[in-house]
Amino acid sequence: MNSVTLHPSRVLSFSLLFSLLACAPGSDGGEGSGSGGMEVRIEMGSADDAGLPAAILGTAPAPRGQDVHYLAGDEATRGYLAVPEGEGPFPALVLIHEWNGLVDRVRQVADAMADEGYVALAADLFQGRTGSSPEENMALIAEANADPDAVIANLNEAVSFLRARDDVTGAIGTMGWCFGGGIALSYALGGEHHDATAIFYGRLVTDPEVLAAIDHEVYGTFAEMDTGPPPDQVNQFVDALRAQGIENDVHIYDAVNHGFWLRVDGDPDLRTAPAQDAWDRLKAYFERTLAG
Repeated sequence: MNSVTLHPSRVLSFSLLFSLLACAPGSDGGEGSGSGGMEVRIEMGSADDAGLPAAILGTAPAPRGQDVHYLAGDEATRGYLAVPEGEGPFPALVLIHEWNGLVDRVRQVADAMADEGYVALAADLFQGRTGSSPEENMALIAEANADPDAVIANLNEAVSFLRARDDVTGAIGTMGWCFGGGIALSYALGGEHHDATAIFYGRLVTDPEVLAAIDHEVYGTFAEMDTGPPPDQVNQFVDALRAQGIENDVHIYDAVNHGFWLRVDGDPDLRTAPAQDAWDRLKAYFERTLAG
């Protein structure tokens, strides 16, 4: 595989620039759960193994984990940690939120990943703030775009926080949606070493020379009706990955639009079947890249 050296700021700017798109705003709140005290553990296998996680169906209980300060010297930044029951060690995940910040829907997905046996840390890239309108969301993204080094540093600290835990194997992946999907790809190009990257309809880099920096298999779930990114750009992305010999599991789902997986409850009749397939693929992907 060819290699290319890029400064993290340059790499991140690709996806941050392209991440200025219309992610569907959710109605979930941004309050989070309590912090401090004994660490809460989440029972593995409490989700329905045959179906979708309640988090993306809109039927999940309140978040069951806890807020954590993983960024040294920054009390405003509060991540959310969900830990499986048992001594472990477990593989780990960093979840990267959409354009509206770290809200309960993302926390509940972290809980679902803990159900699957992963120590899951939902990162906070907006210092505890969330947006409630497209204008507010765009302002938050613009602020992140103004300091891309800080975004990389934030995620590096998230990874270090997980690696320092006795109950983590050291195998760590990322997953993100929309804005967070683009950031996950950027982090695969310019962040600390990690073992997996799952992108849900995030903006893409299609230059093979840039993508050559990726050293692990990439997962992607995209939508036929999406314009950010459109299917032709997804196909260019896959072609570029293949040109560099980077393994990938990327799928474009027919008849659905941007945001279909994280919010199946928006149109369950249309979204359930593709979301189920994407979920099954995601579990298999993390099993072979992190837990295998």
